[in-house]
Amino acid sequence: MVEENDLITRILAGNNIPRHVAIIMDGNGRWAKARNLKRVRGHEEGIKSVRAIVEACGELGINVLTLYTFSKENWQRPKGEVSALWKLLIQTIRREVPELKRNNVRLKVIGVMEDLPRVVCEGINYAIHELKNNTGLIVNLALSYSSRLEITQAMQKIARKVASGDIKPIEIDEQLIADHLYTADLPDPDLLIRTSGEQRISNFLLWQIAYSELYITNTLWPDFRKDEFFQTILAYQQRERRYGKVSEQIIPA
Repeated sequence: MVEENDLITRILAGNNIPRHVAIIMDGNGRWAKARNLKRVRGHEEGIKSVRAIVEACGELGINVLTLYTFSKENWQRPKGEVSALWKLLIQTIRREVPELKRNNVRLKVIGVMEDLPRVVCEGINYAIHELKNNTGLIVNLALSYSSRLEITQAMQKIARKVASGDIKPIEIDEQLIADHLYTADLPDPDLLIRTSGEQRISNFLLWQIAYSELYITNTLWPDFRKDEFFQTILAYQQRERRYGKVSEQIIPA
């Protein structure tokens, strides 16, 4: 605990804490396989990591935590595993709502909610309603999410507005496109973390992470807890974010 408090103190002293952290939570299945356990046990253990990182974000004053929870492509997994995932999700949400409420956490979901089982949608909507008046950390779950679909739908919405005469093609710019994405009311991620060592983005927030800092760790998601998260934030604070400029334009000579 002393070391953890020391890490928090060092981070807060750095004064450039990311507003928005996005995480590709990967490695639950491999964690379970390495222990000769069923894959669902990896997902269950991964929930403990979610709880720890939500707490850590609250301790650091991070504004948004986006978690890649279930992609459009994940529907191709065995039906038994998918069903177990939804059962685990709804159980976790129901159990965690009181604690999230006490900790001033809000809940948001991006993705195609229509894809989800009715009971899952009902549970999520209940949690969103219960937490809507909170003003702290936003936990943003990406469910049945596809970044390519998100961008496609944004283009369709804009195209309809052009066709109806509400906007002119010349008025289409980056901000207009961003305003039609699922994340229109959120800042872009400052930091994207991927666990398990895989070197890919996996169709996640493709537009939004254009200038995000990337951090890839070999740690499997069920083993990714506060200590490594804090070390990741410290590493982020050492980076120079230039946005296409040179160092001399960022730091006065």
